[in-house]
Amino acid sequence: MKKYLIPVAALLVFVTSAFTFIYSSNKKNNIDNQNAGNGFAVVELFTSEGCSSCPPADAAVAKVLKEYNNNVYVLGYHVDYWDNLGWKDAFSSAAFTQRQKRYAQVLNLSSIYTPQVVVNGEEEFVGSDENKLHSSINNDLKQTETNDLSISVKANDKNQVDVSYQTNATNNLNIALVQLMAVSKIQRGENSGATLHHVNIVRSLQTISLKKNAGNVSFNLPAGLSAKDCEVIAFSQDAKNMKITAAAKADVQL
Repeated sequence: MKKYLIPVAALLVFVTSAFTFIYSSNKKNNIDNQNAGNGFAVVELFTSEGCSSCPPADAAVAKVLKEYNNNVYVLGYHVDYWDNLGWKDAFSSAAFTQRQKRYAQVLNLSSIYTPQVVVNGEEEFVGSDENKLHSSINNDLKQTETNDLSISVKANDKNQVDVSYQTNATNNLNIALVQLMAVSKIQRGENSGATLHHVNIVRSLQTISLKKNAGNVSFNLPAGLSAKDCEVIAFSQDAKNMKITAAAKADVQL
C-alpha cells in the first residue's frame, strides 16, 4: 500500500495548488473588474461597419459589458466617413464623426481613425487593444471624484422615450439613446460577407448646456426600434477639455 502514498499525496498537493490558483485568479479578477472605489468609466468606441479593423473592437467592448457589473458605460458611435467606400453603415452619423474630431482637437491628435476608444474623455487608444482597455477602465474605477447624476426613463404612446435627469454638475450633460444590440449582414465593402455583432449602439445623442439641476428631454425612436430594446446613458462633460465627470444609465420603463 505504501507505493500509493506518494502518488495520492502528490495528487492532493496538485489539486490543492490548482484550487488555490483558481481561487486567487478569480479573486483578482473580481477585484479588478468590480468598482473598488467610487469611480466610473465611460467607454466611447468610434467604429464603422465599413472598416475591416473594427469587428475586433466591437467584440472587445462587448466583452467589457459582460465582465464589469458596475459603473462602466459603453457607447458605440458609428462614424460616417467609411460610408462612401462600398458599404453604407445604417447606424452611422455625421454628428458622431464631429464628436470624434472634437476629441482629436482636445487630445492633440493629427487625424481621426477607427476603431478608436476614448475613456472618460481623457485617454484614447486603438479600440481592439483589450489589455489597454481593461487597464484604463480599472484605473478609472479606483478614482473617487464624481458629480451626482441620476436619470429615469419611460416610454410614451408617441413612439418616444422621455428622460428625466437630476445632477449637481454645472457643465454639459450628454444624454444618449442606446440600442442594446444588433446584427448586420454586410454585403459590400471591406467586411463583405461578414455578419457583424454590435452592442450599445448610440442612435441619438443630445447635449444640454446645464443651467439648472433638473430637467427633461425626449427621444424619437428610430423606425423599427422598440423601446424595450433600448437604454439611456447620460454623462456630464466639460465642454473645454472634454473630461467626463459623472455618468448614469437606466432601462426604459414600458
